Amino acid sequence: MADPLAPVPFRGGGFRPERRRFVGVVVFVLILCLWEFATWSGVVGNLTLPRLSDVGRTYVQLYDSGLLFKHVLPSLRRLAMGALMGVSTGVAVGLAIGLFSLARAGLSPVVAALFPIPKIALLPLFVIWFGIDEGSKNALIAFGVFTPTVVATYGGVDNVDRSLIRMGQSFGLSWLSIVWKIVLPGALPAILSGLRVSLAIAIILLVAAEMLGAEYGIGAYILEAGSLYDLERLFAGVIMLSVLGVALSWLIGLLERRLLAWRS
Repeated sequence: MADPLAPVPFRGGGFRPERRRFVGVVVFVLILCLWEFATWSGVVGNLTLPRLSDVGRTYVQLYDSGLLFKHVLPSLRRLAMGALMGVSTGVAVGLAIGLFSLARAGLSPVVAALFPIPKIALLPLFVIWFGIDEGSKNALIAFGVFTPTVVATYGGVDNVDRSLIRMGQSFGLSWLSIVWKIVLPGALPAILSGLRVSLAIAIILLVAAEMLGAEYGIGAYILEAGSLYDLERLFAGVIMLSVLGVALSWLIGLLERRLLAWRS
């Protein structure tokens, strides 16, 4: 007879995801092997998709010539600068909207008006305002990151359980303590989820900005390769962006495990 006091096993695996090491790596390796086999066997023509081995040789040539870091480092610098400005400003404005009624009444319509604007369409305007150098690129990335970060932040604040806030008030916590110990931890999952979307948008805008008036950068490299119809170099640039996106997603996942350990 089963013990009536025995704990019931948790069967909702999707509600409490477990880390599966190397599964993602295996999937990537399988995709790359399929890519190489399809181009090597002739199922896919080289004019449609270059061989993965040829793309790998392109990376070796880029590294040997020193062009790899000449293109990657400026892109990382622009992405970091623009994303830092956009995220910090967006979180501050989102918290203001979520915490203060006056800010919500005044800023919510502005954010709603800015959010649907295609940010790439504003690049010529930013060039006029900030010049064709780094200022316009950083401003475009910052503006593209700003609006989704604002929406995610004040949405996270709105979704904080109000009973927890009332509990803090009943224990005599100050306003700052309630914000720091209850509101911010409760809104943090939404903020980090919004950060994933914001940084993906930042990469897209980075490429668009570098295709206009940049000598070095991943976007400039892709534009040059595309104009020459050099598929090996073109796919090398696309893979750089993919690796950059995976790295940023991994960093956000690391932040989630560190900052949201209380959810487990």
